[in-house]
Amino acid sequence: MRLEIKNISKQFSRSKALDDVSITVTGGTILALLGENGAGKSTLIKILSGIYKADSGTILINGEPVAFNTPSEAMEAGVVLVPQELRVVPQLSVAENILLGRLPVRRLAGVLPSLDRKAVRETAAQVLSQLGIDLNPDVLAGSLDFASRQLIVIARALSRRARILILDEPTASLERQEVERLFSVIRRLKDQGVAIIYISHRLEEIEQLADACVILRDGRVAESISAPPFAHDVLVRAMTGRELQQASPAVRQAGPEKATLAIGAEQVTGRTHRVVGLSGLLGSGTTALLHKAFGSLDRSNKAMSAQSTREAIRAGMGLVPGERSKALVMPMSIRDNIILPHLSEFSTRFGRDEARIDAVVNALMETFDIRPRDPHMPVGHLSGGNQQKVAFAKWMTGHLELLLLDEPTNGIDIAAKALIHDYIDRFVAQRGAVFLSSTDLPELLSLSDEVVVMKQGQYVGRMCRDSADDEFGEHKLRSLLGIG
Repeated sequence: MRLEIKNISKQFSRSKALDDVSITVTGGTILALLGENGAGKSTLIKILSGIYKADSGTILINGEPVAFNTPSEAMEAGVVLVPQELRVVPQLSVAENILLGRLPVRRLAGVLPSLDRKAVRETAAQVLSQLGIDLNPDVLAGSLDFASRQLIVIARALSRRARILILDEPTASLERQEVERLFSVIRRLKDQGVAIIYISHRLEEIEQLADACVILRDGRVAESISAPPFAHDVLVRAMTGRELQQASPAVRQAGPEKATLAIGAEQVTGRTHRVVGLSGLLGSGTTALLHKAFGSLDRSNKAMSAQSTREAIRAGMGLVPGERSKALVMPMSIRDNIILPHLSEFSTRFGRDEARIDAVVNALMETFDIRPRDPHMPVGHLSGGNQQKVAFAKWMTGHLELLLLDEPTNGIDIAAKALIHDYIDRFVAQRGAVFLSSTDLPELLSLSDEVVVMKQGQYVGRMCRDSADDEFGEHKLRSLLGIG
């Protein structure tokens, strides 16, 4: 198996997403594809998987030119994409989602076609077993959390007998145990001769998995490394064109109380100038806790009315959820997404103050380095990292005292991650309080003043940075989590 990408270019409006990109990956190898958000990675893999068509250039598989008009054509040729944004049907079971598009049927009385539910369940159970995933094939996908739904999408892709497998940030919401399981499956596919393109902003994963590495910057190949080792400073410099400085965490002085969250019988208080970290394994309840605080879920995890969310916004609360599809309205423009929670603040007797909206949006796009600088572009056309920046920027136009963050840097590049960390630090120093849930333990520890550990919706422990009697570090946190 040999995939050759030759001189591919693609332009959207005034923005050139890809400019003369050439890459080769062979069967039995893992190619890491790196770059900042907006560097062109998403565009390239969408061309490979039949979602976009290139303006120029050639794609060859085993020396034969190919051009896919649809994702179905790509999958028929063995090119399978596991996207960063999940695609599951909430009303269907785990098994039906895994076999979506090729559900087995049987003939009733030899004539009438009917879904062969037994075959669906058995086939899906076999795929899940191969991956080491402990999910009930009969459970509805919509009842599962984000990480579990991500595993469903990965299982679906790996069940299609991929010859070329493209993984876009597959570990963004997975815990350490699930990551190791996925890595073992990827290595097994590599040993079977599958050509794998692996996209991740977690550079330690590149060290563990990759045989070669290509870095894109501004739509062009900035660096190509044919074999390990992949030094972090070299990768970062190739991606960003500069050195990144790491800030040292500082002890903050707590200010007035802003909010109290109930975790079982315990009360956790958020105060101005403080970040409270929420840590827990899959199903611990950290995500549900933040959504309940924002008024989007009740105590039984059922969706509440929009009125309760409006009241939370009026009270000075903002939520950046772990799933960008829940943070943004994808068909709407960047501009409209940013002002959406605060329309009343831009209203006059004669309608909306469009000039003020333009000034605010343009300033925020500059502050958060949202690319391209086109406020009228649908937010769904942006890369994942730029969508995440919009999800933050939308809370900066109004009155905000409490920011609720669930996996705030999922799937974003190292430079965007540093920018968001810096923004969190500045917000806490100048404006309010933060409750932060993250499965990235170093991130959680570097940003938080205290970390509360949850298990199945209950409080199981806490550690504070400024406590003389308490260890504040990854070893202690792993001990509280029960992961050694």
